[in-house]
Amino acid sequence: MNLSPDNIIYWQAGFFKLNATIIFTWGLMFVLVIGSKLITRNLSTGLQRSRWQNLMEIMVTGINLQIEEVGLNNPQKYIAFLGSLFLFVAMAALFTIIPGYEPPTGSLSTTAALAICVFVAVPMFGIQQSGLKNYLRGYLKPTVIMLPFNIVSEISRTLALAVRLFGNMMSGAMILAILLTITPFIFPVAMSALGLLTGMVQAYIFSILATVYIAAATRISSTRPTGTTDQET
Repeated sequence: MNLSPDNIIYWQAGFFKLNATIIFTWGLMFVLVIGSKLITRNLSTGLQRSRWQNLMEIMVTGINLQIEEVGLNNPQKYIAFLGSLFLFVAMAALFTIIPGYEPPTGSLSTTAALAICVFVAVPMFGIQQSGLKNYLRGYLKPTVIMLPFNIVSEISRTLALAVRLFGNMMSGAMILAILLTITPFIFPVAMSALGLLTGMVQAYIFSILATVYIAAATRISSTRPTGTTDQET
C-alpha cells in the first residue's frame, strides 16, 4: 500500500524522478483543458443545447452563486481561479474509479502547490480591489502591534489549506485500502462511493475557504481579521 503517489516511481535518472503525482497531475490538467475546449467549441444560445453544455452551465451557475453567497459581488471576476481549483480537486477524486489511478491530491506537494496558488491570489485580488497602499495598511489594523500576527495568520492558513486537503485525501485512501485488504469482496463499491463523496466535499471546502480568504482581502474595514476559523466536514 502506497501512502502517497510520490512513492510510485515510473522513471528515474539521478535526481530527476517521474512519479505518479507528476503523471496524474499533468494527465488531469490535460483532460480538463481538452474537455473544456471540446465542450465550448460549439456553444449554443438557443433552446437546443448539448447535455455537456447544460452540465457546464449548471456548474458555472452554481459556482457563481456560491461566490456571491460568500460576499464577492462580481463572481465573474473570480470564477476562473476558484472554479479551476474546485474542478481540479473534484476531478482528482472522481477519477479514482479508474483502476490504477492515484489521486495527485494524495501528495503533499500537490496540495501545497494549490495552497500556494491561493496564497498568491489573495493579495493579488486584494490589491486589485483596494490598491497596494490600502491593502498593506490592512496589516496594521487594529494597531501596528498586530502586524506580525497578521503576517503569521496569512502563512498559517496557507499551511492549513495544504495539510487539511492532503490529510483528508490520504486518510480516505488508506482506510479504503485497509478495508479492501481485509474484506475485498464486501466493501469495494460502498467504500469507493464514500471516497468519491469525501473527495467532492473536500473540493467544495477547499474552494470555499479560498473564496472566503479572497473576500476578506478585498474588503477594507475598520478591523482586519487575524485569522479564519472554519469547521471541517
